[in-house]
Amino acid sequence: MSGKRSIFEEVSDDSPRRAPVATGVIDRGRGGARRAIRVWLIVLFVLVAAMIAVGGLTRLTGSGLSITEWRPVAGALPPMSEAEWQSEFEKYQAIDQFMIENRWMELADFKEIYWWEWGHRQLGRVIGLVWAVGFFGFLLARRIPPGWTGRLLIPGVLGGVQGVIGWWMVSSGVTQGQGVTAVASYRLAVHLGLAFAILGVLAWYVFLLGRPERDLMQARRAREARLFGLSTGWLHFAFLQILIGAMVAGIDAGRSYTDWPLMGGQLFPPNAWVMEPAWRNLFENPGLVQFIHRITGYLLLAFGIVAFLRGRRSAHPATRAAFGAAFAALLVQVALGIMTVIYGVPWQAAILHQLLAVALFVLILRARFLAGYPRATSLREGRR
Repeated sequence: MSGKRSIFEEVSDDSPRRAPVATGVIDRGRGGARRAIRVWLIVLFVLVAAMIAVGGLTRLTGSGLSITEWRPVAGALPPMSEAEWQSEFEKYQAIDQFMIENRWMELADFKEIYWWEWGHRQLGRVIGLVWAVGFFGFLLARRIPPGWTGRLLIPGVLGGVQGVIGWWMVSSGVTQGQGVTAVASYRLAVHLGLAFAILGVLAWYVFLLGRPERDLMQARRAREARLFGLSTGWLHFAFLQILIGAMVAGIDAGRSYTDWPLMGGQLFPPNAWVMEPAWRNLFENPGLVQFIHRITGYLLLAFGIVAFLRGRRSAHPATRAAFGAAFAALLVQVALGIMTVIYGVPWQAAILHQLLAVALFVLILRARFLAGYPRATSLREGRR
């Protein structure tokens, strides 16, 4: 048995040492390339938002039917000679839109609308390429965090479906002898709705990857269930309004009445039920469709007020701020929508209205995310 040691005696280096405490166990092996994947998803998000804007401009310039065929691969190259340009123009001259609305066009005029539609489709190809390079690159490098392979596959699958739906939409307007000069508004609504669904998926993933896995697991325990459910309803309501807005755009209903708050001097638009059967008016009568869009907007605003007031009661400053930002965007969107109608839907206002819909949708989604995964706040931060 060793004797007592002096308090001045040095302890030898070979004495047993306590093992360091392991930290970050939850995140170990789960990190992957979270930051790089998040940047990749942000790039995809920006490209999809740009796709929505270019699609809106393509519609506003009447360019959507200028390419009458769907050639996913060969169509990547535009006409390279005068003979090819003339061939494309002749195909366009055979459809109803040209025969009824654009018989005045010369080849130079056709080229202007052709470039809009070609650019729209080309941007779709770029998005598909960016997704494929990123997904398979991270997959081959084995840098995808566990549980994320299937998630990251979803945007690519939805993008492929979107391409098919895009042609399904365009084909409804590429007609001969049927008197159709635009795409079916129902198909336009599906096309735009899927674009927003893709945006929502990308944004949600960006939110998740912006915080460590252990942080998300801890935050979920503090989930504000009622506020999460309310924001989910708010998000679905906004999505419905976006679909109705696509119906308005599809039949150019925004220009049917340019007075506000009345419509043609009345609370309810005249000639709202002139089509037979009656249900067609709900989707094809410009006055009634615009009226529905207005009423849905008022109801969405009322819902937003409730969500904002409930959001202010959150115990988490970041959540309160998120609901406030979403509500502020909603107020601006309502005001911009009214101005767009009053001024007869100028293209600048129409595109800004569409882009603000993207911002509003994502801000509501962010408020929903923070209700489900609140950010922890220290006592010092809470007193500020």
